[in-house]
Formats: sequence, structure tokens, C-alpha cells
Amino acid sequence: MNIHPTAIISPDATLADGVDVGPYSIIGPDVHIGKNTKIGPHVVIETHTDIGEENRIAPFSSIGGAPQDLKYRGEPTRVVIGNHNIIREYVTINRATIHDIGVTIIGDHNLLMAYCHVAHNCKLGDHVVMANAANLAGHIHVEDYAIIGGLTGIHQFTRIGAHCIIGGASAVVKDIPPFVMASGNFAKLFGLNMIGLKRRGYTDETIAALKEAYRIVFRSSLLLTAAIRKVEQEVEDLPEVRQFLDFIRKSEKGICR
Repeated sequence: MNIHPTAIISPDATLADGVDVGPYSIIGPDVHIGKNTKIGPHVVIETHTDIGEENRIAPFSSIGGAPQDLKYRGEPTRVVIGNHNIIREYVTINRATIHDIGVTIIGDHNLLMAYCHVAHNCKLGDHVVMANAANLAGHIHVEDYAIIGGLTGIHQFTRIGAHCIIGGASAVVKDIPPFVMASGNFAKLFGLNMIGLKRRGYTDETIAALKEAYRIVFRSSLLLTAAIRKVEQEVEDLPEVRQFLDFIRKSEKGICR
């Protein structure tokens, strides 16, 4: 463990072997930090926060602050961050309110670039990329391998599907299905994320089935329920197609079209 003499560490914080804490950083009570996590200078980790192993947290990040929600009354909610994440300069990650899942969660192997904001009750999966100044309002769930472009704002209670990509400077107010590209203010869909799917090793058969499912749901004149039924009847029954349809069925805010 390597703690700079100017850092302030609460006696109620727990730091595992190999943790580095840079100059002038502050770690508050009820904070738990896993092995080999590196915390740069001028980082503030306030309280009620669990951080896993092998994370890299850059200067001036603020983690575990109270939620920016007028309903919050000081309840002891948490931030939980997994392993192997990169959190760059000036990122803010707030604790949850008692509503919804009651915790703010960041999974493993995520990259949050400078000036990103993750608000209360958000849940990020694994391998998510948020480019500079992407901002998540409260209660947003982001699935694995999603990419959110810089300067993008996402409305509260929105769901972002796995393996999708959202272009920079977008405004997202409805759910973005998995495997697609979206962009704009307000965001619209622009087909499948073909490059991302190929990089992730999806087969030509799977990509063709997803392409046909996308065409039926978003490019035909059918009502949504009829389009989903047509996909089930005519498109090969692959796990990815089922994932695509299940996401759309469960949407409460409505799907970006």
C-alpha cells in the first residue's frame, strides 16, 4: 500500500493490499477499496462506496457523493464499482436514492472518460465506454459493451441495450435496443452496429438474422406487436434475436425509432 502523506483517509475506510492513494485525495468513512486499485491526486471518495480490484481513478474524480435528487433524505445508500475500470478526470458518480434498485452500480472493465456523470440509481454492465462528457441522469441501465458518444445526455429511467453505439452530442429520451446505432437530437436509429458486432465475433448468420429482425421491426409498416410476431415466425430463433425482441417488449419509456 502506498498512501501519499497529504492524503486524508478515514479510520473507518478499508484499503486492501497494493492500493495507491495520490496527493491530496480524500477517502471518507465506510469506503472499501480492493487490491491494486490506483487513486490519483485530488480524488474525493466520500462515503458508502465499494470499489473493487485493479481500478484506475484519475485526478479530480468525485465518487460517492449524495444524489442530486430533492427526494433524498440522507438514507445510507451506496455506490458499488467492480474491477478493472478506468475512471478519468472529473468523473462524478453519485450514491443512489432508496428508490428503484437502491444502489448505483458500475460493473467491470468499463471506461468512463473525462467529465462523465453517472447519477443516482444507474446501473452499468461490463465493457461499457462513455466518451468525454457523456451524462447519465438517474435510474438509467446500460447493458454490456454499449458505447455512448461524447457530450451525449440520456434521460432518466432510460435503458441502453447491449452492443449498441450512440453518436456524440445526442439527446436520448427513449430506450435504445441492443445491437443498433443511434444518433441525433432527439436520437434516431440508423441500423445495426455492424462494426461492433463483427468486432465482438458475432457470426454472419447471427448478424443476418438481427438485420432481418431490425428491418421487420423498424422498416416495415407493421404495428410493433405485429412486427414482433412476424420476427418470431420468420426469423431464425437465435439467442440474440430473442434478446433484441425481449428488450423491446419490456420497454416502459418506449423505443427510439
